[in-house]
Amino acid sequence: MQLIWLRSDLRLHDNTALSAAAARAPTVAVYLLSPQQWLEHDDASCKVDFWLRNLSELRNALGKLNIPLLIRKAPRWEEAPRVLLDLCQQLKIDAVHVNDEYGIHETRRDAAVAKVLKAEGIDFHRYLDQLLFKPGTVLTRTGTYFQVFSQFRKVCYERLHRSLPGLVIAPMVQAPLNIDSDEIPSTVEGFETPSDSLRALWPAGEDCAHRRLETFADAHIDYYKSERDFPAKPGTSQLSAYLAAGVLSPRQCLHAALQSNQGEFESGKVGAVTWINELLWREFYKHILVGYPRVSRHRAFRPETEALAWRDAPEELAAWQQARTGLPIIDAAMRQLLETGWMHNRLRMVVAMFLTKNLLIDWREGERFFMRHLIDGDLAANNGGWQWSASTGTDSAPYFRIFNPLSQSEKFDSEGLFIKHWLPELAGLSKKEVHNPANLSGLFGVADYPSPIVNLSTSRARALAAFKSLASRQNAGGGYE
Repeated sequence: MQLIWLRSDLRLHDNTALSAAAARAPTVAVYLLSPQQWLEHDDASCKVDFWLRNLSELRNALGKLNIPLLIRKAPRWEEAPRVLLDLCQQLKIDAVHVNDEYGIHETRRDAAVAKVLKAEGIDFHRYLDQLLFKPGTVLTRTGTYFQVFSQFRKVCYERLHRSLPGLVIAPMVQAPLNIDSDEIPSTVEGFETPSDSLRALWPAGEDCAHRRLETFADAHIDYYKSERDFPAKPGTSQLSAYLAAGVLSPRQCLHAALQSNQGEFESGKVGAVTWINELLWREFYKHILVGYPRVSRHRAFRPETEALAWRDAPEELAAWQQARTGLPIIDAAMRQLLETGWMHNRLRMVVAMFLTKNLLIDWREGERFFMRHLIDGDLAANNGGWQWSASTGTDSAPYFRIFNPLSQSEKFDSEGLFIKHWLPELAGLSKKEVHNPANLSGLFGVADYPSPIVNLSTSRARALAAFKSLASRQNAGGGYE
């Protein structure tokens, strides 16, 4: 008998490990509940709830194939080897199948499980599934991991032109086993149940995910390049949560994009090409996670930036977290995050740059806060985005390129529709006034809205000075760890 250990691959279709297991022999599935580990990793309550809801849908889908889904508890991943060995011995399992995961803790967990199982004569098979390319196979000419996305993308395109990853056939119905599926818990200790309105935004199950993918590929992908930066428009795919939980695979997304673009990667519809690039950004940051494991340890990709003089400003940090900075585009974006578990990608960059540059607060504070609230929270993408904004990461924004929240607001929410949706207290302002109510202090409609917590021009100068000071110290031979 075979065991598929499900993790961030909560789907039936195009699931490499599941199909490989089912092709060999009768198969059982297991999922481990690890609440203490999830808390240590800052996983959001809405994300854990999303996992549970998708597991419930997957249980039903597997049930139609007579594949039981079992739930076991391993509060921390150190307990996974014992828990899985006990289950394997109980069910007389010959081999365990997993799809690879890439964080440093995930890698150590899987190595420990493999070692314990192999000592007892149980095989452990790992598969490429979460990515299009195995980390370590897309390298520079000198055999190192790429640090610049455009160079990485070029090699990925060359590889895709030579060989497009195919979709894996779903398992067939197997003969019934005398094993009942476990009930999926509706909650896990330590994680709150999100609001009904948040849940409604993110319906669970492969069917919902595929409908969303098909709608995007059929109706919206053509406009993706021109509309993706405008948060008031439905210009993005809204698929990130499904990709993060593995309800969709990157292969399925790539094939849908290519189908809408007559099979072209680099020509044809600019919207499809731009979206494929976003899939490759996701790929790039996962490869960075493997090639430069320090980013899994809350370290800066560029070690010299560890010496930056970040400010300890708890009141300003709290104002940012609670959407009361007095800058409407920042506060509207943070309210979107708090209420929906998601934030528009353009605004993720704007609020991250505001925290790390205008407030000069350590990017790790923002990274942690995002992970604790994002339904699509993913270590590689979240860390990559935060370090890009903070100018501490790979391929990052130059330290002197600092987004101005007011000009970003005027450019990407010119009518103020996004701001007024999330900040109804500003609904009475004109489309010109709504970007900067501080200019209208005391007027009707602004009484409930705070004044800006920082002066944008002086705080920009402070950030530039901090980065220049860092550079001059290094040039003077100060060194770094």
